[in-house]
Amino acid sequence: MERTVVQKLAYILKILVTITFVCNLLALLLVPGMVGMVVNGPLLALEDTGVPLPLLFLAVCWQYLWRVWREGSYAIMLTLFLLLCGVCTAIILWQGRKVLATILKGTPFCLENGGSLRRAAVCCFAIALFALIRVLWGIWFFQSPLPLASYCALFVPLFFLGGLLCLVMSALFRQAAELKAENDLTI
Repeated sequence: MERTVVQKLAYILKILVTITFVCNLLALLLVPGMVGMVVNGPLLALEDTGVPLPLLFLAVCWQYLWRVWREGSYAIMLTLFLLLCGVCTAIILWQGRKVLATILKGTPFCLENGGSLRRAAVCCFAIALFALIRVLWGIWFFQSPLPLASYCALFVPLFFLGGLLCLVMSALFRQAAELKAENDLTI
């Protein structure tokens, strides 16, 4: 049976979402090092120790994780924010892959998609909450309203609306699955 146009698009989207998911996981591994470089300045040089450079860089990045706790509250807040948002983003991408997989199977209207979209909505709301906490913390820490003009302040309404959209889509998919099940039972 030949794939429909929607299934072809879903296949391409699933590939792109998978690539993004893998890149997200790799970026999560580098978060402590990047925060350490922001707080302490860039690494000056990585000595030639015979260890492959990517592995050495990863080890240095995670070495920063232990130093972050000594650097103070700014480094801790930034590390926690990026790690928690990164984990939530990975969950959202994984749920997207699951929805695309059902489209590829030809069964998009199933209760499984409703659950996946609900989990994605919870993660969107969590990112909005983390961003709000970081903005409020920044206002308190810097004693300035400047954090209101940061990317975190923009994350709050964007991810809140994304969560609402996922909840609406979840309800639509659940309703469609119920209608399809009822329709399949009628003769």
